[in-house]
Amino acid sequence: MGTFKRVGAVLGLMVLTGCATVKSQRLRPDYATVDRLQVKRLAVVTQPFPQGQQYIGDLWSLIARQWLNQNRDYIVKANTSLPERPTDPTFKDQCVEGIEGVLWLDPAVKRVGDGAEVAVRAQLIRCRDGEEVWAAEAGGSWDSEDKKYVERKEQYVTELGQEVEPYVVPSYKLLVATLDTLPSPELNDADKEEKIDLGE
Repeated sequence: MGTFKRVGAVLGLMVLTGCATVKSQRLRPDYATVDRLQVKRLAVVTQPFPQGQQYIGDLWSLIARQWLNQNRDYIVKANTSLPERPTDPTFKDQCVEGIEGVLWLDPAVKRVGDGAEVAVRAQLIRCRDGEEVWAAEAGGSWDSEDKKYVERKEQYVTELGQEVEPYVVPSYKLLVATLDTLPSPELNDADKEEKIDLGE
């Protein structure tokens, strides 16, 4: 497991500039020959809850699941959020049958003015041996209102409740910038059928 520096102190100095910074990212050097072909079916876990609020954790996991299913060739089958920091770096509890990797999101969220400062440490862990496949660290600040995201915000508010409303836009923009650095696996014909059946 790699180590990351906490970004909370840095976020405290940021203003609502409306930009995301992917501060670091790494990918296994053998990704193209190993994990691209073997780690396709994922579970997403946001752990711990940001600010102790499960609804924010649920929002992050749902955004990540849907974005990966729609924009990468992963088959994300499960998403959850948990209150405490993970004690098992291999995420055996999430590595149930049919899951080949766990995308772990470690969030930092703070309301500021009309928006939020958000940061994430993300890792993709493969289930067969608990090894890191990919990791990234990012942070940014955004207003909660953005005309381009009105429908998306309504979707998440309808699904998760009104309390997620101020966090949707900042969380979505941060997670998209972060997950955009994650490469796609290669799906065979059976995998493609399974992805279609997933319906996302």
